[in-house]
Amino acid sequence: MPDTALPTPPAPAPPTPAGAPPRPRARTGGWPAVLAVTAGVFSLVTTEILPIGLLTPIGASFRISDGTAGLMMTLPGLVAAVAAPVVTVTTRRADRRTMLCGLLALLALADLLNALAPAYWAVLAARVALGLVIGAFWSIGSGLAPRLVAPERQARANTVFFTAVPLGSVIGVPAGVLLGSLAGWRTAFAAMAALTVLVLLALLVSLPPLPPGAGTGLGLLRGLLAGRGTRSGLAVTFLIVLAHFGSYTYVSPFLAEVTHAGPGLVTGLLLGYGAAGLLGNVLAGDRAARAPGAALAGAAALLAGATLLLPVLGGSGPGAAVVLVLWGVAYGAVPVCSLTWFLAAAPQAPEAAGVVFTSSFQATLSIGALAGGTVVDHGSTTAVMLLGGGTALLAAATAWACRGRIHPTASGAPNGR
Repeated sequence: MPDTALPTPPAPAPPTPAGAPPRPRARTGGWPAVLAVTAGVFSLVTTEILPIGLLTPIGASFRISDGTAGLMMTLPGLVAAVAAPVVTVTTRRADRRTMLCGLLALLALADLLNALAPAYWAVLAARVALGLVIGAFWSIGSGLAPRLVAPERQARANTVFFTAVPLGSVIGVPAGVLLGSLAGWRTAFAAMAALTVLVLLALLVSLPPLPPGAGTGLGLLRGLLAGRGTRSGLAVTFLIVLAHFGSYTYVSPFLAEVTHAGPGLVTGLLLGYGAAGLLGNVLAGDRAARAPGAALAGAAALLAGATLLLPVLGGSGPGAAVVLVLWGVAYGAVPVCSLTWFLAAAPQAPEAAGVVFTSSFQATLSIGALAGGTVVDHGSTTAVMLLGGGTALLAAATAWACRGRIHPTASGAPNGR
């Protein structure tokens, strides 16, 4: 019995009649295109999470609390959760290359507005634009692997895509924090605007035309959401993303208050976290292709251990460093495992799976950042770490219990059950 209400893949279509519109080409562009999209993901991820490292100076600049500054993480997630299905459905006939390039142009403008914002409302306006880009870019980009590389290389292409997530932490955020400490947080966002323009040029050169495929309609999304594999993936993703962003969004205030770390040490600790995240992504790639449920359960368990240990060991720099490395390895595995879960639940609809992944991930990110900010404003950064650890334990148990609902193929390409 299939886990989803989606139709089985159709038989091969006959040749295109003379005069008919050409069908979308499959697997064009290859690895140069994969790397170009990965660069776009890096720019997007760095812009999204950069406020985590700059939360304290941004709050001081506008005389707002850490919890209020955390709206910079909450708002984009909420917008992205809505934008993912809406933009993907309404633009299902648009060329995907044109869409991705237009979205990166909007990202550059959002970065520039962040850098020039005269008041906090302008910062939030820029983050709304960022949320639109996040929702649409992830939905389209996360389902591109089948159109860019051969089937046996799709798992590796997804791993390459998600390498950009920890790279945003290992390179983007520490570099932004360092630049912010030297020249102000606005300079960090101005630098991101310049970088995004360069990435846009790389996309224009490397990405081939990508005519729309069958398109992602509301009926397809409803069918996907009816599947047991998708519903269990939503539950697990909600819990683990809630645990992570509810606590990690406020790791810089924790390091300042509990570890008594200055800007230089905070940069170094975030650099170690990001490097560990890169390792976690690489280690998770093949394991996620074979058993995404078990891999996600393991990542959630390790994340729980890290967040629960940080209040215990985080009073010193070395202790915080060890815990953040464990945390980085754990979370580095989460995005690729989560996406692989959704792709395995709907192998015949990769873009629709990307929409569900993006919308659920971003909605939970915003909820986590908002909930964490409430705890920080009315409690402490230590309390938010403990709550995050408990939620991660629940995520691990749920992922383990639901791991049998999806079955990737032996080659690593997702397959439904």
